Amino acid sequence: MRALRHLNKYFFKYKYRLIIGLIITIIARIFATIVPTLVGDSVDVVEQYINKEVTDINEVENGLIINISLIVGALLISALFTFLMRQTFIVVSRFIEYDLKNEVFQHYEKLSLNFYKKNRTGDLMNRISEDVSKVRMYIGPAIMYSVNTITLFIVVIGYMISIAPKLTLYTVTPLPILSVLIYKLSVAIHKRSTIVQEFLSKLTTFTQETFSGITVIKASGIELQTQKNFAELSNTSKDKNLDLAKVQALFFPLMVLLIGFSNILVIYIGGKQFINGTIEDLGVIVEFIIFVNMLTWPVATVGWVSSIVQQAEASQVRINEFLSQEPEITSTVTQKTPIKGDIVFDNVSFTYDDTNIKAIQDMSFEVKRGETIGIIGKTGSGKSTILDLIGRLYDISKGEIRIDGTSIKDLNLTDLRKHIGYVPQDAFLFSDTIKNNIKFGNEKATDDEVHKAAKNAVVHKNIIEFSKGYATVLGERGITLSGGQKQRVSIARAIIKNPSILLFDDCLSAVDTSTEEEILSNLRKISKDKTTFIVSHRVSTAKNANKIIVLEGGKIIQQGTHNQLISAEGYYKELYLKQLSEKEI
Repeated sequence: MRALRHLNKYFFKYKYRLIIGLIITIIARIFATIVPTLVGDSVDVVEQYINKEVTDINEVENGLIINISLIVGALLISALFTFLMRQTFIVVSRFIEYDLKNEVFQHYEKLSLNFYKKNRTGDLMNRISEDVSKVRMYIGPAIMYSVNTITLFIVVIGYMISIAPKLTLYTVTPLPILSVLIYKLSVAIHKRSTIVQEFLSKLTTFTQETFSGITVIKASGIELQTQKNFAELSNTSKDKNLDLAKVQALFFPLMVLLIGFSNILVIYIGGKQFINGTIEDLGVIVEFIIFVNMLTWPVATVGWVSSIVQQAEASQVRINEFLSQEPEITSTVTQKTPIKGDIVFDNVSFTYDDTNIKAIQDMSFEVKRGETIGIIGKTGSGKSTILDLIGRLYDISKGEIRIDGTSIKDLNLTDLRKHIGYVPQDAFLFSDTIKNNIKFGNEKATDDEVHKAAKNAVVHKNIIEFSKGYATVLGERGITLSGGQKQRVSIARAIIKNPSILLFDDCLSAVDTSTEEEILSNLRKISKDKTTFIVSHRVSTAKNANKIIVLEGGKIIQQGTHNQLISAEGYYKELYLKQLSEKEI
């Protein structure tokens, strides 16, 4: 139960609703326990008539009618308060489920990129959906039935003791045995529940990755192999669920057996006491039989609730495992930080923790506001890493990055990223309209601003050719669009943000040369007062930059203007001549 203590703050938040639910439960159970008493009284009335203690049949009928009316009234009131009880506890469970999902989601957003490199999407999704749902069952049904059962036991057993102490003792004898068996079964359920949730995460992850990579799977013709892998994982998951189900299946037969045994004891012991005169009224035995059957479901729910609590405990442990992880990148500054765009890399080095690859080594350069810097280099030379470090997606291992003369670690992280327009190498679009995908960079943008950004990204004409234009809903990850169109929509999204710093990570690789020239021409106009980084494999993309740096193995091997670099021997000139000859061909 230690892991479930995390929920105490939510119980405190909704304490008044829970207190009202407790009061309603007590009222509902009190009225429910009136019914057996009235039934017992009715039996006594009939018994008195049979024994000639009462001879007036009208008096018997009137007594029965009154009792029946009271029974119906008590049942209706009990039903009403039971309904209110369910409304109170179940609604609170939904509120807490909402709060917990938001807490998990917001924490996911705070965690650094390394976290997402180490954990799979399917597992993250499973913890925020399936695991939170298991916890909700503990907050709602489990607590509701626990309160209901405890209240009913106190009221019913208290009343039973008051009228027949010895018979009550025999009747509740099976309950301690039941408690011991429930404890042992709960331990087994807890272990199996943890395993089931882990395999569900694996199954979710495999499914999510398969659907995301369905194009590769179909193109490679490996559908049958994928089906086989899924079947193996699914069968293992099925076996683990069956192991859990077999243990859970023991609960209800066990409850029925023990409750049936209690009924036998009531009839046998109660009958002997009635014959001996210890119990004077036959109605008492009838009351006890009804009371025992009233306790059947609550006692049965003890096992069910134990199962729910064990599953919730296992799920909350998995949730807490991620909630306990602290983001590696944090902001110590709360006040707003204006960003102009002067950027300095001072002897910067960076090594990826997960791979131990030294991506940047002793790198130093400077870019003034309004300047454009081109970054050229082979794959793996550290080009994209520079952009990630400017956005502080990672913290550097050595040296210092300064923006407007202030260390990047001393800037407000939210403000820093708000002032950056970033177009990644792998353009990511959401399954939403094209318009909303562009407005993602600035949700307050008008339609005219959206169209203007699209025109500057040279994608407006493509968009209006769709039947629904800007209202066209894209498939997952923007699959509706071509590679070049996705890149240009991503550029429009960065432009509309009107940031101080623009970061373009090889985002023109999927467009033709003429479109590239048009986009670059527009960007030169837009970025006059902005600091712009252009990462590319093409010399044509970076040639008009104020400064170009050439990387190899995380180090700067050349830097200068386009004219300076093609005049000197080295990688840049070789790349320029090679691409020039390919263009001529």
